[in-house]
Amino acid sequence: MDYLWTPWRYAYVASMDKTSGCILCDLPRAGDDAKVGIVHRGQHCYVVLNSYPYTSGHVMIVPFVHLDELQKLPVDGAHEMMDLGQRIERVLRQLYKPDGINLGMNIGKAAGAGVAGHIHLHALPRWMGDTNFMTVTAESRILPESLETTYSRIKGAM
Repeated sequence: MDYLWTPWRYAYVASMDKTSGCILCDLPRAGDDAKVGIVHRGQHCYVVLNSYPYTSGHVMIVPFVHLDELQKLPVDGAHEMMDLGQRIERVLRQLYKPDGINLGMNIGKAAGAGVAGHIHLHALPRWMGDTNFMTVTAESRILPESLETTYSRIKGAM
């Protein structure tokens, strides 16, 4: 097993205020949307860049309320989440010209949720061949743009 050191990941994690114990609850309270990657705030949900994206353009639609199951999300919040899903799909198609789009949720640790206690909807552009040898053999991702560039592009299009 090869090790690839990414000290910038620790700097990001260590910089977050740990008051609530949930990163997805803390992000909207951070006071600097650009710094934490929030590209849009709705009434019930916000859209934020994934800090460890699978592809450039990978965002998450997150309810402001801390819930661990989609069935617990009030109807207004669920409707806004889907409305934002449609809107971000348009934005990703416009900006990135992907071959496809993944929209999905991993609810619970067993389902692969990185933040198991706070539901969120992933949206990311996909291209034929974007799962290449680096991802498969080196467990590494190669992204063609920085998070700052992704933020500027998506924020501007929202």
